[in-house]
Amino acid sequence: MKVPNSDVEKMIRFITAIGLPVKTETIEGPTFLPGLAIVHGGLVIDVDKLLYPGDILHEAGHLAVMPPAIRATLHGDLDPAIDLEHAGELMAIPWSYAACLHLGLDPSVVFHANGYRNGGKAITENFSKGLYFGVPMLQWIGLCYEPRRDKQYDAAPYPNMLKWVRE
Repeated sequence: MKVPNSDVEKMIRFITAIGLPVKTETIEGPTFLPGLAIVHGGLVIDVDKLLYPGDILHEAGHLAVMPPAIRATLHGDLDPAIDLEHAGELMAIPWSYAACLHLGLDPSVVFHANGYRNGGKAITENFSKGLYFGVPMLQWIGLCYEPRRDKQYDAAPYPNMLKWVRE
């Protein structure tokens, strides 16, 4: 799926608006995801090298769910030990799904056929049916309420978000 540049601009405006640093510039050398780099707790995007624009939201999700002190130190490829210790992947997936809906983007932009070990379609199908994973972790760090029929909340539950960045 080819994503229009206007969608990339929409993602960048959103990520900047929630307080995460974003720069668009040429990236030299290899990166974990083509056209994306994490630099000092922010994102650098090389639009000319970007293969899957939805990866922007997913990587922003990793940054958004990290404790601020750790987020500020992230540079280069995410250290799998740090990401695992802080449930980064487990939270970045539902975070980026909620971001797609918030921005009016089709979730397949993030959960494309060549990502998530070919499981992107299954993730979007399950999430569209309310079969979420990782949402209790997002609630635990104060970003949303887990949807539960036996509880009343002051705000709408996930996929609506109370806030987008962990404080």
